[in-house]
Amino acid sequence: MIKELLVPKQVFSGERALEKAGGTIKTLGKKAFIVTDPVMVKLGNCALLEDVLKANGVDYAVFDGINGEPTDKYIEEGLKRYKETGCDFLIALGGGSPIDSMKAVAALSVSGKKISEYMGKVIDVEMPPTVAIPTTAGTGSEATQFTIITDTAKDIKMLLKGPCLMPQIAVIDPAFTLTAPPKITAATGLDALCHATEAFTSRKASVLADTQAISAVKRIFRYLPIAFHEGGNVKAREEMSMAALEAGVAFNNSSVTIIHGMSRPIGALFHVPHGISNAMLIGEALGFALPGAYDRFAVLGRAIGAATADDSDEKAAKAYLESLIALTKELEIPTLEEYGIDRDKFFAVIDKMAEDAMASGSPQNTIREVKKEDLAEIYRKLWK
Repeated sequence: MIKELLVPKQVFSGERALEKAGGTIKTLGKKAFIVTDPVMVKLGNCALLEDVLKANGVDYAVFDGINGEPTDKYIEEGLKRYKETGCDFLIALGGGSPIDSMKAVAALSVSGKKISEYMGKVIDVEMPPTVAIPTTAGTGSEATQFTIITDTAKDIKMLLKGPCLMPQIAVIDPAFTLTAPPKITAATGLDALCHATEAFTSRKASVLADTQAISAVKRIFRYLPIAFHEGGNVKAREEMSMAALEAGVAFNNSSVTIIHGMSRPIGALFHVPHGISNAMLIGEALGFALPGAYDRFAVLGRAIGAATADDSDEKAAKAYLESLIALTKELEIPTLEEYGIDRDKFFAVIDKMAEDAMASGSPQNTIREVKKEDLAEIYRKLWK
């Protein structure tokens, strides 16, 4: 079977990567549409990008209207601004929300459709050039053909895909991640860990992506605790930035599985940040998935040193899961109850969440067979 590895056309990484990328960015168009959020403006990160554009003679307009995880409303406003400002290419600066929003705006700028019309379909349009500059180490959106946008009318998070959504340029400058507070560092880092773990244990696992997934898992277990406890540790931030990119490449080419499928409905209905909802599910969701893929999880358990070559696959797989759970505790991930979600309201929508999760298609990538009833039971177990 022929395998393909889909990655950004160019990746600039390391210290002062943005400055190095400036000359290439200049060739993409005459006026850049910067998609970002108010925090990036307040922290001065947007100003750093603006300085690079000015130094390279590139005009620009700033849209900082992404005030949370992206919704169809944010995309509509961004699209309106993009057209009004006469820009011809886009740059996203921020976490996964600005990057996902940029992709959606770029696609709609040429398709003339509403974002909800792409639910369940592959986006295939000739988009304007895009550049992704992540400021968190986790989502991997800078290296994927996916975007996640909430349909506010239906209260669902839409997983939309298409090779055209892959940014032409990814700029991985760990200096931008130094401003991420511990809670954001934990949430995004665990999101990346879920990406890598699910990609490696997916039905669609790819030999070309496996190497990226294993490398990401090893980096994250070693450096995420350091980045969480010592936010100014440049080495840890550099390693986490690379791990997030690797994990993004891995799941972009192999897919996510049960965690991401179940996480999106929690985020859509209860507004739990994506990385946190993923982390809340790790124990129960992967506990369910483990028996279908002891051999794959065992590889990861041995890779991080939680198991040895002498351990059986089942023992090594369980050791990996135990290490994951221990890491979520070290990083102070709350339970649903600790987060403040009402138990009765949660149980009232379990059937909808299970249905929406199955409709996303991600749980079916789990090697163990998954049914809607299984997902409903996992949701209930989150309150044990």
